[in-house]
Amino acid sequence: MTGRTPPRPPEAGPLAEIGGLTVGPVAGGPPVLEDARLSVPAGQVVAVVGRSGSGKSTLAHGLLGHVRPGLEVRGGTVRVAGLDPFDRAGARRLRGRVVSFLGQDPASSLNPALRIGTQIAEAVRLRSSVGGTEDVRARVGELLLSVRLPADRAFQRRLPRQLSGGQAQRAALALALAGRPGLLVLDEPTSGLDPVLADGMRALLADVLSAGDRAALLVSHAPAWTASVADRVVRLERGRIVEDGPPVAPPPVRSAEVPPAHARRPEGTRSAADASATGGGLHVRGLHAVHGRVPVLHGVSLTLPAGSCTAVVGASGSGKSTLARCLAGLHPPVRGSVDWRDDGAPRGRGAPVQLVAQDTRGALNPRESVGAALTRPLRGVRGRPAREAAAEAVRLLGLVGLDAGVLARRPGELSGGQRQRVALARTLAAGPRALVCDEITSALDPETAKGVLDLLDSLRRTLGLTVVMVTHDLTAAAPRAQRIVVLEAGRVVEAGRAGRVLAHPEHPVTRALLASGDGPTALAVPE
Repeated sequence: MTGRTPPRPPEAGPLAEIGGLTVGPVAGGPPVLEDARLSVPAGQVVAVVGRSGSGKSTLAHGLLGHVRPGLEVRGGTVRVAGLDPFDRAGARRLRGRVVSFLGQDPASSLNPALRIGTQIAEAVRLRSSVGGTEDVRARVGELLLSVRLPADRAFQRRLPRQLSGGQAQRAALALALAGRPGLLVLDEPTSGLDPVLADGMRALLADVLSAGDRAALLVSHAPAWTASVADRVVRLERGRIVEDGPPVAPPPVRSAEVPPAHARRPEGTRSAADASATGGGLHVRGLHAVHGRVPVLHGVSLTLPAGSCTAVVGASGSGKSTLARCLAGLHPPVRGSVDWRDDGAPRGRGAPVQLVAQDTRGALNPRESVGAALTRPLRGVRGRPAREAAAEAVRLLGLVGLDAGVLARRPGELSGGQRQRVALARTLAAGPRALVCDEITSALDPETAKGVLDLLDSLRRTLGLTVVMVTHDLTAAAPRAQRIVVLEAGRVVEAGRAGRVLAHPEHPVTRALLASGDGPTALAVPE
């Protein structure tokens, strides 16, 4: 990797070593990780790749002595700096000091009730030998500057909710570095960021990993970044390591054509123009929304015809998620209106607009089985008898490509792609006419993400659903959307047919999002 310190010679021994680790469900069944063997020498970055559900996160979390609920260690060993992270005494000596973790969700690392400076200072005192008020204060400032954040008193007094997504991720990185760990475990640390912020975070992490003899285990879905920072790449398939070798540059850029609007019309449904003429669909007029006293949306107006797919894109902090929650009736606006105008098609008793959330772990009750999650809205919202609700739950799982065997499992026993499909099935159980999908593929690998988006497009066509796809990934949105709406600072700065926006972007934000997409696919839009 360019600019990195040469890796420690192999004879010095690995900083971390996994020997024959096998992890599986507590209730029995096939292992999610089987006979994994891996070493991480000091000074090296080992990347772990594979589809969602292949066991990547289970392998990474093993270096911290952690398995997710519903799983157990069936065999094998893990050693970090000679200590067992699954041993209580070993874990106390390792976590935060020798090994630190940075994951997809910075909110899980930051205490929402404590100011940023206070949290980092507490981590410095607990995880390092730095003592004395002045020395701790100096170290906090050093950490903030090292992750490219302001070190002034005003910034340190901010609460996590007052940070943007990119700032929160950098603050979480500062926390992870507080104890000067020799090993960083990075589990998709840029997956929730828009392409511009993700590029900046990747550059920052490359700088962090290039200093000294720090090692890292990196789980990532970004092939270009993985190839640029990793010394070795380990590939998992169905819980087994199938490859372990040097990184390979991603294939050359290829074009993914966006079909013209008439070619993407849902079969058996009216076109967007026809639906708009009848007035059916979601109508947003002059929407203003705030968080506390801070304005977030400023006069947003949209018309989303019944049966159509509209992509709402923008950088982190542009107001996309607030707009999504307003559309679903979960965030009351201070001014303006959101109205569903029926197009005459029958619908259930539930709200016509339903939200499919980004965080499936938070959206699904971890103690509730999939069967219970699906039958509850069927019985409570739509009034189905128990036997009929159970049969409908099986049918809904079939619609999203899952079998009835999933009904008895809990969310923690599913892969990311499976959880997203369950969340989609539960949303369909309420009988909606419109789905608002908020970054539903941001934590999935490209192949699994494509499968979920293809599924969503198929459901739109077969069920006549109206889909609002909230995303920062224009590459994912382009082949499926009839219209694209671009947000910046809570305002619509560009909107129009997908082909026109992608072929001739007018606003700098649109051009930046198109230019910053990661991966081997570029967009080619027909005139």
